[in-house]
Amino acid sequence: MQAERALQRADASNDNSEIERLHLELAAVNRRIRELESLHPESSKVEALKASALVVSRRIDELRCQRATQDLAGLLSK
Repeated sequence: MQAERALQRADASNDNSEIERLHLELAAVNRRIRELESLHPESSKVEALKASALVVSRRIDELRCQRATQDLAGLLSK
């Protein structure tokens, strides 16, 4: 039981670092979008970056949902 909890904490820590990395990536993409929009508002690159930002934000949501599901499963198993 203790090993399982330790493993869950390690997984949560890995998820947190992955979420943090994705937040930094998303911030960089958003900065680049703002830069391109100010230079070329109709650029196809802006649309491609917006699509990329959506993919990153969806991955963040997936990780958060996965962690919440694991937390809930842990609470329900007690």
